[in-house]
Amino acid sequence: MMQFVDRGLAKRLEMITARSGKECSDVWAEIGGGIATFSGIDSPITQAFGVGLFGPVSEGELDQLEDFFFSRGAPVALELCPFIHPSLIGLLKSRPYRLEDFSNVLVRELRPREKIAMPDSDLQIRAAVPQEITRYSEIVAEGFAEYIPISETLRRVIENFFRRPAGRCFVALAGDEIAAGGCVAADQHLAEFYGAATLAGFRKRGAQSMLIGARLAWAVEQRCDLATTTTQPGSSSQRNYERAGFRVVYTRAKVVRNKS
Repeated sequence: MMQFVDRGLAKRLEMITARSGKECSDVWAEIGGGIATFSGIDSPITQAFGVGLFGPVSEGELDQLEDFFFSRGAPVALELCPFIHPSLIGLLKSRPYRLEDFSNVLVRELRPREKIAMPDSDLQIRAAVPQEITRYSEIVAEGFAEYIPISETLRRVIENFFRRPAGRCFVALAGDEIAAGGCVAADQHLAEFYGAATLAGFRKRGAQSMLIGARLAWAVEQRCDLATTTTQPGSSSQRNYERAGFRVVYTRAKVVRNKS
């Protein structure tokens, strides 16, 4: 049976994402129990995770968090887990933060030596090789284009994902052409799935389901006991992960403040 979703599990899930951002960013700081990262004004990982999960947050700590982003010309982007301390909620109410969006956090338990079933598809899956970093980043950036504008910053972030020592990127191939890609990293026996996208011309052929299966198999080899990912609510990505045995455990809310 899936473990109970409490603050302890939330800390584990939120902090693997926070540490991922730290590892892939240009600048980072630990503030209010969480981690704030900066990798360019238009970077999807310029934000803060885990703030307020480990106890009360003071007004001075929120000031420090805001200065971290404002001093670099970026708005404050704060990902909020439902288990944050009420003190942070009170502080945010007193300042001009706006709700930006929601995202679902999903998990799947992993058993030792578990055999992962792979779906049927005409595509082939293998681990990406270092020489593919540029093409990989281009393809994943293009796959994300409907959500995030393609930019050099985005490509650089994806390349940082690719280079992570604790991670592995996989590609789905249509013949000799890369059709899709997805990353996974292991941290304290927790596998985080991220950075997955499929080129528009290759969708509905099972690429993401196969990439999920390959990454689950890798996570089992790394002796992880839990896998996690984040998706847009009600998206095809959420559906693919749920078909692979993941379930939604809570929803994050992103709040943003611009410098006035």
